[in-house]
Amino acid sequence: MANRRVFSGIQPTADSFHLGNYLGAVKQWVDLQETRDTIYCVVDMHAVTVPYDPELLRRRTRVAAAQLLAAGLDPERTILFVQSQVPEHAELNWVLGCLTGFGEASRMTQFKDKSAKGGADQASVGLFTYPILQAADILLYKTNEVPVGEDQRQHLELSRNLAQRFNHRFGETFVIPDAYILPAVAKITDLQDPTSKMSKSSSAPQGIIDLLDEPGVIRRKIARAVTDAEGSVRADDAAKPGVTNLLRIFAALSGQPVAILEATYAGSGYGTFKKDLAEVVVDAFAPIRERTAKYLAELDVLDAVLLDGARRARIVARETMSEVRDRCGFPAAS
Repeated sequence: MANRRVFSGIQPTADSFHLGNYLGAVKQWVDLQETRDTIYCVVDMHAVTVPYDPELLRRRTRVAAAQLLAAGLDPERTILFVQSQVPEHAELNWVLGCLTGFGEASRMTQFKDKSAKGGADQASVGLFTYPILQAADILLYKTNEVPVGEDQRQHLELSRNLAQRFNHRFGETFVIPDAYILPAVAKITDLQDPTSKMSKSSSAPQGIIDLLDEPGVIRRKIARAVTDAEGSVRADDAAKPGVTNLLRIFAALSGQPVAILEATYAGSGYGTFKKDLAEVVVDAFAPIRERTAKYLAELDVLDAVLLDGARRARIVARETMSEVRDRCGFPAAS
């Protein structure tokens, strides 16, 4: 029996991934190579739904891909590519958009959140419909499982609904995708505001640990992370959100259960705990930062890896779109 297929994508909207991206997505992607048929994508088309600089997008797309490879994605075992290099994503987006109700699209909470910042009248149609493009990304590869954060569950549900709708109207074509979520790392929070998700768009720089941060910067950010006045290292989401977040990070990177960490640091205070956590993060991220720099020093090699990934992705995407065109009544493409 063939392995179940996993697809996921990440936006190139920053100069570095952060700790939440790494634990919530990238580390899972690397692990899933062992047991799944994996396809991963730098979703640059999603990054143009808001005003952007083309040269910055080009650079950040390469930086994103370099970090993914440096973190352990193996182009011999996984397909890694850039979304815009596979035009079938845009083609399927149009077909699915014609199956999506306006009210259905209007209920997507992320559009409400993002458009609220600049006003709905200023938001692009692309921002409004990007969950449909996200559905196209997933369904194009007949994906079985999608590693997603809790905030993306609604978008995955749209993907499932659109797959079922298409299959009902035109015949069995798409796989109905399932969510793949690790609850222990589903939400890494801001170091300075531990009641909020760690996010490039809303967190202050001191609240985020970047994958490409220098070791000294990582140590300072963790040393200054918000805790509480109690002084005991124990998990309690309601009473101790800052300490609980640090425990989750420590557990995820070290492989030690939270209960073991609580016992280890019982009575030791936050100083020793934070110092040890900082070294765990540095040890995990320093090699990735170094390997990323090497990939970015050889752009021809990096670009060749991505082009080969796009070639392999298009083999799957063209096959799917051939079925979709036939079922929709479109003539065959050349």
